[in-house]
Amino acid sequence: MTSGAHTPLAGRLNALTIDSRVDAERAVLIPRGELVHGCADMLARTLAELPDGTGRVDLDMGRVVFMDTAGLQFLDLLDSYGHRHRIPVRATHWNGQPRRILELAGLDTTDPLDRTAHASDAEPGPPSASAVALERAEQLDVLREEVEQLRQAIASRPVIDQARGVLMATHSCTSDEAWNILREASQRSNIKLHTVAAAVTAGTETAGPAPPEELRRALRTAITRCLAESSRSGSVRQDPSRRRPAVDGGVAGGRRPAGDADADLAVHDALLGSRTCSG
Repeated sequence: MTSGAHTPLAGRLNALTIDSRVDAERAVLIPRGELVHGCADMLARTLAELPDGTGRVDLDMGRVVFMDTAGLQFLDLLDSYGHRHRIPVRATHWNGQPRRILELAGLDTTDPLDRTAHASDAEPGPPSASAVALERAEQLDVLREEVEQLRQAIASRPVIDQARGVLMATHSCTSDEAWNILREASQRSNIKLHTVAAAVTAGTETAGPAPPEELRRALRTAITRCLAESSRSGSVRQDPSRRRPAVDGGVAGGRRPAGDADADLAVHDALLGSRTCSG
C-alpha cells in the first residue's frame, strides 16, 4: 500500500510517499522523498490505516533524501503513536542530509526514537552527546593543545635567543648555525631544546653550573660539525650586520681560520664552566 501527500508540495519531484506492508503483527513503512510540511499528516493517515492487532511499526528511512524541522514533527507523531498503542516503533537507516539534521538536533542517528521510547520507564538522565557536539569538543581540544604549545614556545624563546647569542659570540657563527647547533645537541642528547638552551646560558654566568656530561658531548659534536662545515666552505656566510668581534683571538667579523676548532671548543668549555677540555 502506498500513501501520497495531498499538500501543495505534492507536485514536487521528491514529494513524500509512504509504502507499507504488514507481516504478521509487524508493519514496515518505507517513506520516500522529503520530510517537509505535510509529512506528519501523511504519516498520521498511514498509521490510521494499519490493521488492528499491529504489534510493531518499523520505518526504513533510507530513501528519505531531505528533511527540515517538519521531520522532527514526523518523529514526534510516530513516537506518540507508539506510546498510545503501547507498541515499539523504530525509525532506522538514516543517511545523507536527514542524518545530519538528526545530529544537529542531538538525536541518535541509528534510531532517534530509541531513547525516548523508554523515557516513561526510566529515570531521566543527561542527553547523549550528538556527533556535532563530539566533533566540536575534539576541535576545541586540538585548539587548546595548539595554544598551550604556543605559550610554551613564547616562554622558551628568550632563553633560546640568549643561547644562540652565546654560541654566535663564542664561535663566530651565524644565527641559523647557532640554532642548528642547539637543535642537533637536543636531538643527540634527547633533552628538550629549552633545557639545552638554558644550560648553555646558565654556563656563562659566574660560577654557573656546567651542563651534564651527556649534553656536553652532544654540544661538542654539534659544534665540531658546524665548524668543520664552515672550514670546508672557506667563506664567510655571516650577515655583515651580525658580525661581531671574535672571542679569544678569532678573526673579527668573520670565521676562525681552519684548524682552530680546538681553540673554539676550549673557549666554549670555559664559558660553560668546565675546567678541563677533553677531546
